[in-house]
Amino acid sequence: MIPPSFAYHRPTSVTEALALLARFGDDAKLLAGGHSLLPMMKLRFAEPANLIDLNRIEEMRGIREEGGKIVIGAMTTENELIASPLLQQKLPLLVEAAGQIADPQVRNRGTIGGDIAHGDPANDHPAIAMSIDATFVLQGPRGSRRVAAVDFFHGTYMTDMAADEILVAIEAAPFLRGTGYAYRKLKRKTGDWATAAASVVLRMAGGKVEHIAIGLTNVAPTALRATAAESLLTGQPLAPELLQEAALSVRSICDPAEDLRGDAEYKTAMAGEMTKRAIELAASRCQ
Repeated sequence: MIPPSFAYHRPTSVTEALALLARFGDDAKLLAGGHSLLPMMKLRFAEPANLIDLNRIEEMRGIREEGGKIVIGAMTTENELIASPLLQQKLPLLVEAAGQIADPQVRNRGTIGGDIAHGDPANDHPAIAMSIDATFVLQGPRGSRRVAAVDFFHGTYMTDMAADEILVAIEAAPFLRGTGYAYRKLKRKTGDWATAAASVVLRMAGGKVEHIAIGLTNVAPTALRATAAESLLTGQPLAPELLQEAALSVRSICDPAEDLRGDAEYKTAMAGEMTKRAIELAASRCQ
């Protein structure tokens, strides 16, 4: 199928894009990478009268360090994350995780901001953003505001971003020295969404867990932060019995939808397994 007719707009600044959003309101949709919106338009699940393409807005691209934070423009592509020397040095989890997203064609076009703003629990960046304690910068007619990743996702395709706002950047602190990290993702084939995945950021001190953050992908209506499992592990050595307890804690918060990737019981079990594997890999990287 092909989508119905629509007007196509290519703003060159955030200000211009916001003006178009204000002008067209509910009759407009923002286009980033297009991997989610365009298929929906072809199936006529989405029928915007106006399409606002963000790809010419240079101020929404790039990766830089500013004020002690790593700032990533929302229109930065997955391949640009992978190739970034700054991220390789200071936030390597994003590099590792981006390499596991879809396939080379998708990574060449897909953007970190589009992945987040869509609010799909199967997308990878929401859980990763939670695990690195990221903050999202939203810009609208009333100015800009910042929302923590853990507070941004309200339900499947539902986020804290208002209809007249644009996600313009993602901010996160660089990893402290000695931080371990991992993103373990189970999927049926290359290019598929996760059956279940876990993102872990870990620091050890004196043989015990000093800090741990666990984000979960595609095992609930939104990405999840496994705070109870984090509390269970903090201050403790990573003994096999404790890892099993943490996996059970993770499983207790899962509420996955059944689909061709597995039933709820299987996905829940795999969430616990991916968490254990991610913790073990992250621990091996703590130096």
